[in-house]
Amino acid sequence: MGRLIARLVALLFIVPATYYFIYWLPFSLVPLGENRWVANLVSLFCALGAGWYVWSKFATTHHGAISSILLGAVLLGGIGFTAGFFGPIIFMPHANQGPMLGIFITGPLGFIGGGIVGFLYWTVRGRKTPTNNEKQNAI
Repeated sequence: MGRLIARLVALLFIVPATYYFIYWLPFSLVPLGENRWVANLVSLFCALGAGWYVWSKFATTHHGAISSILLGAVLLGGIGFTAGFFGPIIFMPHANQGPMLGIFITGPLGFIGGGIVGFLYWTVRGRKTPTNNEKQNAI
């Protein structure tokens, strides 16, 4: 039950953070005019892909080094981006440059910090190789 709640909470941060990051960062620089639906569609696919990745990686018990690093980076990067993007909007609505905190500072720092935390998690707890019985149960 605890793992399910953790997976859902992770999705609540990752999916919107990925959607808004993809929507605002690259597509704010591209003049799409009447075709804003392209930005929405690409952002939605990227958000669903990130959500699927986090959901599937939370389901497994054993992670490799790259998988642990990526999962930590996506989780903490999403949380950092969400906090930095929506925090200034909520607490200082008149600041016109508030969301840039999430785009340029807290999101990338969270991504880098999450990668480091994922690596440390793997070195401390994840280096165990699964036994044959555990491999059979995972399939």
